Amino acid sequence: MAASLPPPTPSPSLKINSSGSLKTSLNRLFSKTTPSLSKPTWRSLRSTCKSEFRSFGDSQNWITIDHFPRADAVRIIHSSPSAAPIPMAASASLDSAAKSAKKVCLFYCAETKPLAERIAALSDHIELRSINWRTFADGFPNLFIPNAHGIRGQHVAFLASFSSPGVIFEQLSIIYALPKLFVSSFTLVLPFFPTGTSERMEDEGDVATAFTLARILSNVPISRGGPTSLVTFDIHALQERFYFGDNILPCFESGIPLLKNRLQQLPDSDNISIAFPDDGAWKRFHKQLQHFPTIVCAKVREGDQRIVRLKEGDPRGRHVVIVDDLVQSGGTLIECQKVLAAHGAAKISAYVTHGIFPNKSWERFKHDSGGNPEGGMAYFWITDSCPRTMNEVMNRPPFEVISLANSIAASLLI
Repeated sequence: MAASLPPPTPSPSLKINSSGSLKTSLNRLFSKTTPSLSKPTWRSLRSTCKSEFRSFGDSQNWITIDHFPRADAVRIIHSSPSAAPIPMAASASLDSAAKSAKKVCLFYCAETKPLAERIAALSDHIELRSINWRTFADGFPNLFIPNAHGIRGQHVAFLASFSSPGVIFEQLSIIYALPKLFVSSFTLVLPFFPTGTSERMEDEGDVATAFTLARILSNVPISRGGPTSLVTFDIHALQERFYFGDNILPCFESGIPLLKNRLQQLPDSDNISIAFPDDGAWKRFHKQLQHFPTIVCAKVREGDQRIVRLKEGDPRGRHVVIVDDLVQSGGTLIECQKVLAAHGAAKISAYVTHGIFPNKSWERFKHDSGGNPEGGMAYFWITDSCPRTMNEVMNRPPFEVISLANSIAASLLI
């Protein structure tokens, strides 16, 4: 009768509590099973063992580690059934990839519909969504967001235009409602921050409405993904960033790169100088345009009048482009144009990111078809940040509209 073989010695297992020492536990394990390693060092163990540890965060959950003789691995096999599932790095990477593939649902108001359509045409990941803009008999807004359940878990954006105080309330109602619809993230695109020029007090009693609007936007509800992102272009003063609270993340973009691309397309692109109508414009934009010859004008007071003088630079024989963040009546630009023409500029153009032009003040700017820089502009570039103005000046020389659509689309897909 064959002799019975002794039962195989089971591989030792070790339970490690999260509050214990992994190093000490492994030393005990190997001292029992391998006499030659009665006092193993952590470095020698690390060179012969490979381990994978999921979580020691819960002191109530034990994780079993099995050691296999003649093997070079120590790895986690399983955890107790009561342990909660722990997300791994690979899962995070998959989630990130999934998020990047999600569509951005872009809502818009009536004024920004053409710009929204241009933005959506640039990317398959941007999908337009509409809103029913109606009013009650008393004039107050009667608003409805169709298919609100369909945007749950989606990245959502709203393209706003605060062109007048009368439209701000209805758009704010939508802006406050969208983050509460269980969306993954919310981005507010406000190309023109309309109260940016009222950013400080000069006399006691002045109200800095830039701060007021910043406070209103800072109270937009937080979405699932965190604070609202605010995308705006060429805000009047960079220090206005600090007017916003912690519940909103302002992203300050600029239209200057679009201007630079347009200037490169001109036949006289090698003869262009940049002029700033005042020191404020120079401080705001000169670093973005430093590879161009620079001219700086300045406003000086003579008696009761403020006139524009040439402060530095030589416009003689150059195509001079006046650059500023916005234009209202256009008086400063016209005075600057006259000074540059008097100092020998061959051609004068202008660029502003925001063409506000109240009361159709754009009509003051005439077209110079050649040879008369004092009487007109060769080009006057604006962006589509102010939709009403854009519609008025479209196809009217010297005006050309440079669209912000590419820049906005890129910011939405970050």
